[in-house]
Amino acid sequence: MKNCILVGFLAFTFLFSCSLPKEPIHSKPLSLIDSLNMVSDSVKVEDIIVHNLFKSQILAHREVGKYDSLMIINEVYMAHKQLWDNCYGMIFGSDNASKFNTSTGMIAWNKTLYPEKKALFDNKARELLAMNLDSILTVNLRKFNKMVSYKPKAVISILFTPIQGIGFGGCNAEQFALELNYENNDLDYTINKGIPHELNHLAYEPNRMKDPKHETALAQTIDEGFACYFTWVFFDGTISKHEAVENMSEADWKWYIAHEKEIFQKVKRYFDETGENPLLRNNKFKLFPDAPKTLFYWLGFRIIEAYVKNHGPNSWKDIYNLSSEEIFKRSGYGNQFGQ
Repeated sequence: MKNCILVGFLAFTFLFSCSLPKEPIHSKPLSLIDSLNMVSDSVKVEDIIVHNLFKSQILAHREVGKYDSLMIINEVYMAHKQLWDNCYGMIFGSDNASKFNTSTGMIAWNKTLYPEKKALFDNKARELLAMNLDSILTVNLRKFNKMVSYKPKAVISILFTPIQGIGFGGCNAEQFALELNYENNDLDYTINKGIPHELNHLAYEPNRMKDPKHETALAQTIDEGFACYFTWVFFDGTISKHEAVENMSEADWKWYIAHEKEIFQKVKRYFDETGENPLLRNNKFKLFPDAPKTLFYWLGFRIIEAYVKNHGPNSWKDIYNLSSEEIFKRSGYGNQFGQ
């Protein structure tokens, strides 16, 4: 009898305890260091690899008062040695070459740069982590490879640098950099829209270089315009056209549309020029002083848009196999202005 009473009491106690509201379990938020440790050193999809060098540039300072110079050599310098030696080592002049193409140089500036810019660099890292960086890179790279017929080999590093100059670009397909501390860098736009834009340059480049007029202003206009148009297609038209063109505002776009005929009539004479000219360097020559953003990006987008309008929704894929002159003529873009 006592056993029955005891069993009944225990059962009641168990049921009563289950019915009581449970105390919320508070998990301690991950520190930046812990979050960075969870990010991949690199993301690879087919022949495109993105190195998260910024991760090791911060983790090298993970212990207060200590600096892991070996991590800088192995995970930052050697991970993309071509970029540091051949691109950064050359574009900033002989006086700065040793900062990038030697182990001692890389150790020296990485030792001081992060502590000096800690707040800024930590914020940039948190921005990337909030995007779920590994996932977004993987998804976008897979989608890119499905869309293009020619799949380029590319190596891109996301990093901090003591001298700003590249922004997002490089010296060749295997020496690309995204400088996190580049001034006015919109990280969300760059990661999401900038990577498809730049990769399309690489996919288009083999054919573009076959074009005997690949150095002309028209060829460069189409190259940039195509990269912008590809970005718009990449997102299935869910982003606006003005956003796809250098993230310009709707007001910027409307300004260009309002002045389209005048723009075309004034710049067409520069199509066959090479080097600096008013079409490619409107900011210098001031052919259109009030023009927002970069004129030839917008004009190139409009030429590609006209081509697709004339040849069908999927005809943008033709661009990879045509010369700049063929693209312009078959676009019929000038016809609307009587040209």
